Amino acid sequence: MRVLAVTAHPDDVEILCAGTLARYAQAGNDVTICNATSGDRGSFTLSMKDIGRVRDEEARLSAGVIGARYICLGFHDCGLVASDLEARTRFIDLFREVRPDVVLTHHPDDYHADHQAVSRLVQDASFMAGVPLLETAAPNFDHSVPVIYMDTLAGLNFTPEEFVDITAVIGLKREMLAKHQSQVRWTMEHDGIDLVEFMETMGRFRGIQCGARFAEAFVPKRVWLRTARERLLP
Repeated sequence: MRVLAVTAHPDDVEILCAGTLARYAQAGNDVTICNATSGDRGSFTLSMKDIGRVRDEEARLSAGVIGARYICLGFHDCGLVASDLEARTRFIDLFREVRPDVVLTHHPDDYHADHQAVSRLVQDASFMAGVPLLETAAPNFDHSVPVIYMDTLAGLNFTPEEFVDITAVIGLKREMLAKHQSQVRWTMEHDGIDLVEFMETMGRFRGIQCGARFAEAFVPKRVWLRTARERLLP
């Protein structure tokens, strides 16, 4: 199975669904991680160009921990707009290039405008990538793509419907998040939050809810033609 995780910024995957991606990868699935932006505004000290380059390398190192392919669409941090036709076209091409069987992405009600825009763009592209007369750089494909929403940051405005037990891979998730040292520093300086502790607390809470030590939570997007008949999460 081809699995695509699409998030707004480097480190979003590591906080919200890296354990699930690790389990997909361990089961022999083809995993692709895509960040829509380079996260090029997440620094107090570096220029946009420099922090964008740092975060891109951190994301590549993180994806390498589980042998995943990494893609960055190159939009600017805090610059995504769901109604932008260029962004929609690039997301459609992403789907046509990766040809995923399932997509994990942000919940529409997450806290950041970029997260909300990615959620909308993924939902649109998951359908439009299969429209043959909507021509882009890549050819269309002939199957609909189920979309599964990840947890929100701190779990706010989110009621889980499915859980993935990540207890056996929590070490890999920590290792992936630890690659994002620029953001471990940023969240401490900007928000007073220990990012690794924050991730583990979320995982422990979701684990308590489903009877596991650590877990990640999800909600499938239920719309016509893109609702899977079977569970697609590991």
